[in-house]
Amino acid sequence: MIRRRRRHAPVVQPFMKFWERLRWLRRGGALPQHLRRGQLGERAARKHLRRLGLKFLTANFRSGRGEIDLVFRDGDCLVFVEVKARSTLDAAAESLQPRQQRRIAAAASAWLALNPHDADSNIRFDAVLVAPGKIPRHIPAAFETE
Repeated sequence: MIRRRRRHAPVVQPFMKFWERLRWLRRGGALPQHLRRGQLGERAARKHLRRLGLKFLTANFRSGRGEIDLVFRDGDCLVFVEVKARSTLDAAAESLQPRQQRRIAAAASAWLALNPHDADSNIRFDAVLVAPGKIPRHIPAAFETE
């Protein structure tokens, strides 16, 4: 009697849209390259900011208004971090557009609404630029909001 190994269905990632999930499952569970690059960039940014002494709070906060890659605390300041992973640090720096900044700020206000104990904190919007083979570049107060 020959026993066949049952192939278990891969765990579906919660951040994927329906059609992305379907393609992902058909390929056997391998993440698309842009999502893998983003995850690696966020992991590198998180390690880098922890080394700088910031306290990690959460990652990939999503609201109906936008998404925040990383949330940290730096003393009495709440830091919302946008991670940009590109082939070069210059390309990463150029990719943070005003429209995206507004969406990040809107998501930050949604985060503050869900976390009222942090409403009195000072707020800062940072960026971390990540490129292969380079040390991540942290830009404190990368942009301001109204």
